[in-house]
Amino acid sequence: MLFKTIIVFLGAMVLIALVGRALFPSALPKVLRKREGPPRCGKCGRYLIGQKTCDCGGKAK
Repeated sequence: MLFKTIIVFLGAMVLIALVGRALFPSALPKVLRKREGPPRCGKCGRYLIGQKTCDCGGKAK
């Protein structure tokens, strides 16, 4: 009986988490959010591949 209660409780917690993610996707931490796009240079708009800075000297967004 105790085992069934624990399983039902864990199932309810998973259901609450799924509903919360569906209703409030912006409440997720930055680590779990999907990227909006590939990183680009803030000044010239070129794609950044394997670097933090661009040849033009701008920083990544």
